[in-house]
Amino acid sequence: MDKPAALEELIQALRCLPGVGPKSAQRMAYHLLQRDKNGAGRLATALSQSVERIRHCARCNTFTESEICSLCASPRRDSSLLCVVETPGDLLMMEQSQSYQGLYFVLMGRLSPLDGIGPREIHLDRLVPRASDAGVEEVILATNFTVEGEATAHYISELLGSKGLKVTRIARGLPVGGELEHVDSGTLAQAVLERRPA
Repeated sequence: MDKPAALEELIQALRCLPGVGPKSAQRMAYHLLQRDKNGAGRLATALSQSVERIRHCARCNTFTESEICSLCASPRRDSSLLCVVETPGDLLMMEQSQSYQGLYFVLMGRLSPLDGIGPREIHLDRLVPRASDAGVEEVILATNFTVEGEATAHYISELLGSKGLKVTRIARGLPVGGELEHVDSGTLAQAVLERRPA
């Protein structure tokens, strides 16, 4: 028996989510239609409104409903610091740490030539003028410590460094509360290399 066209379209649409294969998409679709039609309606409305209303901040490139996001508009932020992160989720984690009070630039990805993601796709054409703004004294690279994140940090460091900008990188090392015997050797080696005075 063939599925109704609308159901098949819903299943295929759900497959665009990361980690969702055909079986998971089918289970989600059946769940929404069988057990939670109200939830399905809320989801459809929220998706529609988000696609219609959400845009990129003109200054930092994160998601917002206005021209400038609330962080960029805040007079309480330290405009001399610009932290470069890969995703809005990374920005949120930085904010939750309550350790940083500067401004941000969100790349919306990282360099990955094998996936066809180059400098243009991660908005480096917008980062350079933003980092060159009067008042920015330091650019902090907070990309992830993956192969792609490291390559992205290196590329940006070279790009901004050639323009005379001060560029730093967040440190790597042991997690707070971590025990040496449970840490992988790569992390421990990096912590030793990046040691600082006590």
